Amino acid sequence: MINGAHYILYSSDARADKEFFKTVLKFPYVDVGHDWLIFALPPSEIAVHPGNDNGAHEFYLMCDDIKAFIKEMAEQQVPCDAIIEQRWGLLTHLTLPGGSKVGVYEPKHARP
Repeated sequence: MINGAHYILYSSDARADKEFFKTVLKFPYVDVGHDWLIFALPPSEIAVHPGNDNGAHEFYLMCDDIKAFIKEMAEQQVPCDAIIEQRWGLLTHLTLPGGSKVGVYEPKHARP
């Protein structure tokens, strides 16, 4: 029944953030009119965590080598936080041009 997922990232500078996904991350996209870009995402997975609040969501991009990713972002003047080692992977956050942070991690777990 389900054939995909659609993630919405709200931004105070959507134009700059769209340009970032287009030129820095090089995500494929379609323009559905009036510069409304829809980006393809890499293969995805979903995990359901216990929590006290319903409706909370988090979005992470995944990579094979977090150190190489941070180095590539630095070459493009994209700030990333220091790497934090978690039980489930190595984590950083990059800062989008609009100011939002997006998590990026190198998983330690098996991929479905």
